[in-house]
Amino acid sequence: MLSISLPFARMTSRFLLLAFPLALCSSSALLAQDAPRELNTRPQPTAPAPAPARATPPSTLNTPPVLPDSVRVEQQRRRAAAPPVETTRFAVGLKDGRVFQAYDVETKQPIFGKAFLLLDGQQRFDLNTVSYYDDETGHYVRTVLPGRSTREATLRRDRVGRISLYSITNNQYAGNGPYGYSPYGYGRYGNGGFGGFGGPMYRTTKTEYFSKDNGPIEDLNLRNLTIATSDFAASRGLLEQARKYQTYSTLSYVAAGGLVAAGLFSSFGRSNGGPSISPLVYAGMPLLIVPLIMQGKQQRNIRQAITLYNRGNN
Repeated sequence: MLSISLPFARMTSRFLLLAFPLALCSSSALLAQDAPRELNTRPQPTAPAPAPARATPPSTLNTPPVLPDSVRVEQQRRRAAAPPVETTRFAVGLKDGRVFQAYDVETKQPIFGKAFLLLDGQQRFDLNTVSYYDDETGHYVRTVLPGRSTREATLRRDRVGRISLYSITNNQYAGNGPYGYSPYGYGRYGNGGFGGFGGPMYRTTKTEYFSKDNGPIEDLNLRNLTIATSDFAASRGLLEQARKYQTYSTLSYVAAGGLVAAGLFSSFGRSNGGPSISPLVYAGMPLLIVPLIMQGKQQRNIRQAITLYNRGNN
């Protein structure tokens, strides 16, 4: 009995020796589980900080192009030199010396009553009180025409200088056309003519004048211009040549008229074979073209003489 219990006791003691460390390990494991979780967890890797956002380039859709310095300086210079906005652009001078500035000047000609100027749609001035005025079509003066007339007329200034040119345009009645009245504006007189077939016919005539050194208005003819330009040799020479063209034109008219008249007289004077056109009539026709050529050269010389005089006496 003693022999059986002794080995059993030894085995029990060995088991106890082996179980005691296991019990210690299990108790330590239990204590570890009861401890706070933060102490028993592994540190989690921290997420990297987000990279800073890239700056997006500004949109170039509405950005004006960059101009070179030379172009920008030129634009600034032009803006600085630009004239101010016009508030008055026309002048109206009265005979009593007063001058009015206006942005809009209109000439009114009522059916009943006197003609007047309307400034900016408000001020009215009788033309008889006006000395000069400007509007969109040019500069005009009120003056008495040369001759016996004492009635004032409105002349348009066509050229400015020591010798200034003026003109007046009139519509002259030229009778009625055939076929009764027509509202259509077909003219019989070419440039300046207007009217209708069967209606009253008119023609537009332009009369020219000149003034030296803002003096009195004179008729524009060779005699008056020769006197006015007598102190300038170049202009005087051109006017002398223009006088020759005038002489040639007059002689051509006389010769053409004589030949045509002689031809007609000869044609109606023939008794045999009935009336026929004489060759003299055909011979006189070319002579009627010569005055047209001479008149064109004469007018060109007159214009050149005035231009040279204004340039040489500034």
